[in-house]
Amino acid sequence: MAAASDAIWAVDLGNTSLKALHLVAVGDVVQVVGFDHIPHGKSLSGSRISAAERDELIAITLRQFVQRNEVSYDPLIVSVPSQNSFARFVTLPPVEQKRLPEIVKFEAAQQIPFDMSEVQWDFQMMSEPDNPEQKVGIFAIKNEVVEAEMEHFEREDLQVSYVQIAPMALYNYLLFDRPELVGSDTRATVIVNVGAESTDLVVCTKSAVWQRCILMGGNAFTQAIAETFRLSPEKAEKLKRTAPVSKYARQIFQAMRPVFTDWAAEVQRSLGFYTSSNPDVKLTRVIAMGGGTRLRGLLKYLGQTLQIPVEKPEAFKKLMIAQGLSSAKFHENVTDFGVVYGLGLQGLGMARIESNLLPTSVARSMAWANKTKYFVGAAIMLLIVSLMCLARVGLDRVSYARNDSTRALTKRVVAQAEAAQEVKSEFQTQKAEYQAKLEAQFSHFKHREVVPGLYDTILAALPNAQNTPDQQDLFLAYDRGDAAAVRTIPRPKRKQLIVTNFAVYFSDDLATAQFGQTATMRKDAIMRETQLAAEGDSSGYGDSIAAEMMAIYGDRYMMQFGGASAEKEKDPGFIVSVVGYSPYENIGALIDPPGVRDNPAKWGFVTRIANLKQILGPDCPFELYSKEADHFRFEHSTIEWETVPVGIGQVEVIPDPLSSPSRPAAGRVPTTLGATGPQGIEILVDPITRERIDAEPVYDAEGKPKLDLLRKPLLVKHDSWFQLDFKLKWAHAPEIKSAASTPGR
Repeated sequence: MAAASDAIWAVDLGNTSLKALHLVAVGDVVQVVGFDHIPHGKSLSGSRISAAERDELIAITLRQFVQRNEVSYDPLIVSVPSQNSFARFVTLPPVEQKRLPEIVKFEAAQQIPFDMSEVQWDFQMMSEPDNPEQKVGIFAIKNEVVEAEMEHFEREDLQVSYVQIAPMALYNYLLFDRPELVGSDTRATVIVNVGAESTDLVVCTKSAVWQRCILMGGNAFTQAIAETFRLSPEKAEKLKRTAPVSKYARQIFQAMRPVFTDWAAEVQRSLGFYTSSNPDVKLTRVIAMGGGTRLRGLLKYLGQTLQIPVEKPEAFKKLMIAQGLSSAKFHENVTDFGVVYGLGLQGLGMARIESNLLPTSVARSMAWANKTKYFVGAAIMLLIVSLMCLARVGLDRVSYARNDSTRALTKRVVAQAEAAQEVKSEFQTQKAEYQAKLEAQFSHFKHREVVPGLYDTILAALPNAQNTPDQQDLFLAYDRGDAAAVRTIPRPKRKQLIVTNFAVYFSDDLATAQFGQTATMRKDAIMRETQLAAEGDSSGYGDSIAAEMMAIYGDRYMMQFGGASAEKEKDPGFIVSVVGYSPYENIGALIDPPGVRDNPAKWGFVTRIANLKQILGPDCPFELYSKEADHFRFEHSTIEWETVPVGIGQVEVIPDPLSSPSRPAAGRVPTTLGATGPQGIEILVDPITRERIDAEPVYDAEGKPKLDLLRKPLLVKHDSWFQLDFKLKWAHAPEIKSAASTPGR
C-alpha cells in the first residue's frame, strides 16, 4: 500500500454509468470537493453490445470525465467488479513477526482457488497488534479482470495508484460512516449493492467481511419487461423507470414478479449459507446501495423475504460537502456513491482494508516516477552552482581590472619570453645535427599511419548506429549531445559501451607479449629519452634508454634492438587495452555473447573484432590473435566508488542527505561510498546525461546502511565498468632486424 494522500479521486466504472468522488482529508474530517455521475451512451451489459463498442462507450465517458474535472494532480483509485474476486479471512499459527509474510504467502496459495500466477493478490492484518490470535485477510482477483479495467484508464492517460474490489470498498464505507452498525463480531450488517448485471452481498462485522456475487441485477427486471411486452432493451428500461406512474403499472410489476422472487430467493439462500457457516453471528440490518435500489417495491419485498430491517441511505453521516457544490444533486445519487466513498477513504489512509491489487509492473513504474523530484532537485542544485560560478567569474574580472600591477608583471614576463626566443634562434644553426638525431629516433614510427587506422577499425566494432540499428536514435542523440533524447530510453536498456581509456602498443612477438603496459608508461619513457637527447648526454645515453626500455618491455626490447635474434617465427602485432563502462543491464551480451557466430545481427564487440576480415574484406591487415587465457582478458564489475578504474564517469557533488531534516524515514537515500566534505558527497555521473552511474547504498529507517546476508552493504547497482585486453596480428608488419644483422650497432 502506498502512502496516503491528502486528496484522492475515486472512480467506479459500472455498466450503466461512471461514478466519481473527489475527497480531501482535513484532520479527521472527510470533505467532498468534487463529484460526477456520467451515464454511458447505452448500457454496457446489453447482449447486442460488441467488445469494441463497449470499449468505445467507456472511452467516451472517461473523456467527458477528464474534460469536466481536474484529475491530473491527485492520485486515482478505482474499483474492479467482484466477479472472479476472492476474499478470505484465516487465523495464522503463532509465528515470529518476521515470518508473517512467508506464512501468509503459504496460506494464500492454499486458500486462493486459482493459480497464483493468474491473480493479483494482497493481504491485510485484521487483528489488533496486542492480540495473540493473528487474523489475516487475503484478497485476490484474476489478472484479466484487473488488466481489462486498467486498460480503459491507460488509453486516456490516467495514472491509477490503487485498485480495490468493490465489496471491500463498501466494507470500508460502512466501518467509517456507520461504525455503530459494525461494533461487534457477533452482530453483522449486510450491504446489498444492486448493480445492472449483478448484486454484491457484503456481510460486515467488526473484524471480518464476507462477500458473494449474485449474477442478477437491474437488467434482469428490464429483460423480463422486454420479453413480456416484446420491446427493445432501451424501451424496456425506460418503461421500468416510469412504471410507478404508468397506467400499465400493474401489468409491468406482474411481468417483473418472477424476477423479484428469484432475486430475493438468491439473496436469502446466500445469507442462509453465511449464517449456517457462522452460527454465532446474527444479521441485524440490511443497507441497500446501488442504482438498482431505485426500482419501486424491491427493498420492501426484500425486507419481507428476509425478515430483517432494510435501510436505503439518504445521506452519508460523516461526509461533508464543500461550498459551491450542489447538495441536492449529490444526494440524488447518494446510493450510487457507496463504492467510491469507500475507495476514497482508502486513498486518504482512513480505511480498515488497505490492500492494493494494482499490478506489480504498474506499481514499479510509479515508484520510478516518484523519483523525478530528486532529479529535479539535483538539476536545481546544478543551476545554483552554475550561477555561483558565473558570479565568481564576474568578480574575478572586476578584480583583474583593478590590478594594474598584475598587468605590468605580465608585460615583464612577456619580455622575458621574447628574450628566450632570441636565445632559441641561436640554436637554429645546429638544426642539421638535431635533425639527424630526431630522424634516428623517429625512424621507428615510419608506419605510424597504421595506428590511427587501427583505432578506427576497433572503434567501428563498438556498438553504434550501424552495428545496433534497433537503437539508432540513441547513438545519434548521444553524438549530438542531446541528453533529453538519450534519457527517453531507460538506462539499463541502452546498448552502449562508453570508452574512457584506449591504449595500443606494438609487439614484434605476440606469443610472448604480456598485458599490463599502458600508454602512460610509454609516454614517460619517451619523455625521458627526449629530455636526455635535448641535454646532449652522449655518454651513457644509449645505456640509459636501454635500461628504461628494458624496465617497460623486458626481454622483448633486447630481442628487437640489441639481443640475439630468435630462431622461431614471430607474429608481430598490437596489444590493445580498452577501458570504459556501460549502462546496459547485460554487459556480456555487448562484449562477447556466446553462440552468435552465424548471426551477425547479434554480434558483440569481441565477435566483430574476431570477424574483421568478414566485415572489412580480405584485405584487412588485422586479425584477432587468440582468445586463450594468456592472449585475451575481459574483466567487468559494477561501478563502485572504491574500485572503479580512473577516468570513468564525471565526479559530481550532491548534498549529504543524512544531514537534511527532510530525509525520508525509510527507503533509499541517494548517497555513495565516496568521500564526504563540507560541500556534500561525491558521486559519479554520466558526462552527457548527468545520470548517476556508481552504485549507491540503501539505508534503513534509522539512516544505517542495510546489509545483505554476507554482512556487506546492500547496494542499488547502476552501470558496469569493463577492461578488455586482446592482441591483433598485423599482416603487413615490417621486419624487425636484430643488432647482429644491422651494421654499426
